[in-house]
Amino acid sequence: MKKSILIQLAVAMLLAGSASIALASESAATVDAPKPPFATPLRWKSTGVLVKPVSDPNHTIVSIKDPTIVRYSDLWHIYATAYSTSARTWTMVYLNFKDWSDAPNAKLTFIDVNPNFAPNRYNCAPHLFYFTPHKKWYLVFQAQPPQYCTTDDISKPETWTKPQNFFEGRIPGMPRLPIDYHIICDDTHAYLFFTGDDGNFYRCRTRIEDFPKGMSNPEIAIKDRRDSLFEASITYKIKGTNTYLTVIEALNPARYYRAWVSDDLNGAWTPVPGADSWQTPFAGINNVTFEDGVTPWTRDISHGELIRDGYDEKMILDPDNLQLLYQGRDPSSGGRYELLPYQLGLLKLDRSAK
Repeated sequence: MKKSILIQLAVAMLLAGSASIALASESAATVDAPKPPFATPLRWKSTGVLVKPVSDPNHTIVSIKDPTIVRYSDLWHIYATAYSTSARTWTMVYLNFKDWSDAPNAKLTFIDVNPNFAPNRYNCAPHLFYFTPHKKWYLVFQAQPPQYCTTDDISKPETWTKPQNFFEGRIPGMPRLPIDYHIICDDTHAYLFFTGDDGNFYRCRTRIEDFPKGMSNPEIAIKDRRDSLFEASITYKIKGTNTYLTVIEALNPARYYRAWVSDDLNGAWTPVPGADSWQTPFAGINNVTFEDGVTPWTRDISHGELIRDGYDEKMILDPDNLQLLYQGRDPSSGGRYELLPYQLGLLKLDRSAK
């Protein structure tokens, strides 16, 4: 009898110890993980289509997608990708407008107005920002390797300098198909992030004083599956905090966005609970409704950018003013990827939902 009681006591102590260890681990994980910058689940309202692919006599295009956007000098400035069936390749376009109501009538200017961009030159997925140390605007894009050019005036696409490579020669650690590059800086380093068409989110960095040269070899910052970590990544610093947010597009069942946070651009990333799945995404058709009078026009919530609180290399995001300029398409459309009729709309956080 006494032996049985002693065994029971020993088991109880072990279980209590295990529970304490589990609670301690959970507590440590909670302490280590940055606080999410917004309450979840999120709810969004979408506008109708704001920017459509509009051809001109020299360019026949079927889509406009992958937008990068800044507010500067009282105008919205957008650079985006278009697929040109006349040139049979991806190209870039520019537009600006004062208010969102003006967006549907904004003129598209094709990047090949610039002699540094030939009409049949492959380039896409731009990212636009002002690099304060150089007092220059930078446009980073996919060429396939990451390239950049600079200007003093983003409203004049013809003034961008000749594109330059970030890297030269073979790059150890580079995936077979790197895609969708973007830059964000902390106080000491500039980071180049991108995905690899392989379920991985990659990171390179260089010292601020060396930018844009001196990028380190790519390393994996987040590892996942291709279906759930695909492309269109973009990273921000949350205003007034030391927290960083990365959102990355997932592939299936339709395009949607997941979110991660970190307290260090060179550190580990933690999924945001309630903004990390098809059922409860950061932004996806499961948490998007459409404005009154707008017929739902897309099931994809795809490659876009959140509206920044500023336009410089810090990529500051105001969590109290979340808006996402994104690409969508008619759910009945299909066929070859480059011919999918993507257009641009705007998500605004729906604070009326409880």
